[in-house]
Amino acid sequence: MKIKTVLILCAGYGKRLNPLTLTEPKPLLKINEITLLENCINLIQFLGIKKVIINTFYLKDKIEDFIRTKKFNLDIQIINDGKVILNTGGGILNMVDSSNESDFLTLNPDTVWDNNYAKVIQNMEKFYFSNKIKNILLLVNKNLSFDKKLKGDFDLTENKIKKNDQNDLIYTGCQIINKSLFESYSVNNFSISEIWNELVNKNDLYGYESSEDFYHLTNLEVYEELLKNK
Repeated sequence: MKIKTVLILCAGYGKRLNPLTLTEPKPLLKINEITLLENCINLIQFLGIKKVIINTFYLKDKIEDFIRTKKFNLDIQIINDGKVILNTGGGILNMVDSSNESDFLTLNPDTVWDNNYAKVIQNMEKFYFSNKIKNILLLVNKNLSFDKKLKGDFDLTENKIKKNDQNDLIYTGCQIINKSLFESYSVNNFSISEIWNELVNKNDLYGYESSEDFYHLTNLEVYEELLKNK
């Protein structure tokens, strides 16, 4: 891998998983006795990446304690959002500002990641660097989603992301992004979709399609079904 740093987004409230997330941050919920956050970290280790930055806000002490206790064999830095939650865009920018790297892999831990994703992420990374692009999203067809109620976000034509009536593809929660895309932004509460929308309008947002089955903790109902089936 050319990417040297992975960002994991762990600041959110996880309100759709209440009451579980009233006392436990969503990244520390478990599937098959392994936390979602540990699934992320296991995949990162499998990819051979050594540096991880995690952002925290809600129940941040629990995530810090978890990282301290597990003693992962990685360089893990925890960056707190600060006094107010920063949303996905602000949270990523706040992490990016603490690094000298230019390109980052980002993972949302509400997807159940496993090592089967390694190959497609490596292929997405090759596409990203060989085409000298600034942002690429890992997408999956909604037919492969465990949660059949999840609607698609995008369509894809020759690796260019579009939005139209079909929108058969779901964002998996994994992307590669370049620091330069944040030049006109400051660290505050904004969604990463603002940057995506700017790029879509310029026909400059790229996607890469995964063929892995997609498991995502959308809400409490889906989580309970996952516990029975995964």
